[in-house]
Amino acid sequence: MDKKPVELSRHILPVASTMVGVCVTVISVIQLAPDKAISSWADKLLAVDSLAFMASTMLSYWSIRHKDHLQRIERYADRLFLVGMALMVFVSFLVAFELFTD
Repeated sequence: MDKKPVELSRHILPVASTMVGVCVTVISVIQLAPDKAISSWADKLLAVDSLAFMASTMLSYWSIRHKDHLQRIERYADRLFLVGMALMVFVSFLVAFELFTD
């Protein structure tokens, strides 16, 4: 059976680029919070997170355009995407605990 290699980049590219927008939106919302109710670390971490997603987006696009190094570049894009998602979950817990705990 002839198996085509799965092109993971075609899945990472749209999601990672959307996550850049989500990070920027959440940074804007955090800035609107009254009296610095949310930690100043949250917006800094989300800025770093948006850079991780942007790098993942660019690597995904690069691997789609240049098939010669597809596997290696896809692996880097995938790892950066997972790091970005883990950081976003961490920031979500940080914000949730700061807002909803007494």
